[in-house]
Amino acid sequence: MALAWTDSQLRRLKELGASAGELRQSFESQDERRSGFQNLEKSLVKSQRTQLGEFFSNHRRPALQHLEYKLSDCLIQAGFAQVSTPIIMSRGLLEKMSIDSNHPLSKQIFWLPEDKCLRPMLAPHLYYLLVDLLRLCQRPVRLFEIGPCFRKESHGSQHASEFTMLNLVEMGTAENIRARRIRELGRLITDAAGVSHVAFETETSEVYGDTIDIVAAKDKLELASAAMGPHPLDHPWRIHESWIGIGFGLERLLMAAHQSRNLARFGRSLSYLDGIRLNI
Repeated sequence: MALAWTDSQLRRLKELGASAGELRQSFESQDERRSGFQNLEKSLVKSQRTQLGEFFSNHRRPALQHLEYKLSDCLIQAGFAQVSTPIIMSRGLLEKMSIDSNHPLSKQIFWLPEDKCLRPMLAPHLYYLLVDLLRLCQRPVRLFEIGPCFRKESHGSQHASEFTMLNLVEMGTAENIRARRIRELGRLITDAAGVSHVAFETETSEVYGDTIDIVAAKDKLELASAAMGPHPLDHPWRIHESWIGIGFGLERLLMAAHQSRNLARFGRSLSYLDGIRLNI
């Protein structure tokens, strides 16, 4: 009977960025597996050390920050304005998004004293800004924000408690072109991130109801979720515009671009630097 990697071996190889083929290897005996692991680990460690040297010699900026700058420039050239809002959010703003103490997402929120929390999403603060900007600016109003969000996620390979979101919104989009604009802007971002093949699928969200999800066509990894309005969530803000919005996970864009299943490699970390494992 062929032997696969042990759980500890598999975990270590994933940390070192082993390919899918390398992770699927099988062996005829424990000795063969032990020898195979030692050789592969040595090769991967050497590769990681080479990449670390290249980072300090050439890149000098992690892929996550590089992607933030690239997507910001891309959206500004497309007519969007960048905003920056607080990381701390009030309970009242979440309640306007229908997220009260009974909502499933409430248990995933990092609550702080005085009815504050670390923001689990960017949308409430963008809504807050739009109340004034829709009064002051001509249509369409195009905004985006990139920044960290926080949720008590299960620590799987595709989730993290701290992650980076890009949320873009276009207010005043004609209703008959909303779906087309979601596809145009979705492809604008995924192309800029180096993800060439994506699919658009209708899904259901705990907050927005029916959404259009953008997924990597090859491995079905969810990259973004899009919604459109007028929407019932607009009512507490007294917004009555036609709009589209898309929320991207930047670490997931990097996962898809690098064909990786390990989100931790691309996020803010003390264990990785630019995807390079440091315990080598």
